[in-house]
Amino acid sequence: MEGTEQTTRQRIAAFLREEPAEAGRIATEFGITAAAALSHVEHISKSLDGTGEELLAAPPECRECGFSGFDDLVNRPSRCPECKAEAVSEPAFTVR
Repeated sequence: MEGTEQTTRQRIAAFLREEPAEAGRIATEFGITAAAALSHVEHISKSLDGTGEELLAAPPECRECGFSGFDDLVNRPSRCPECKAEAVSEPAFTVR
């Protein structure tokens, strides 16, 4: 059927409505790079304006000390500013 194909962004948004996911997982699921996944997530956030839905981001968190007060909630930091550990989780995104 013509006209039923969804764009990658539409498919990612539908995926994020089902469950939270990190950029790395989105990249794996859709066969794209993590940078492309973040770009799609950013665009999805803008396209949800006025729809009653919003993109929520769980901030990255240090697995060593639990620090989660990172300035940039979208990009994964290379290390924790508190304990300097490199064990920092990726932010997770969901559409609600």
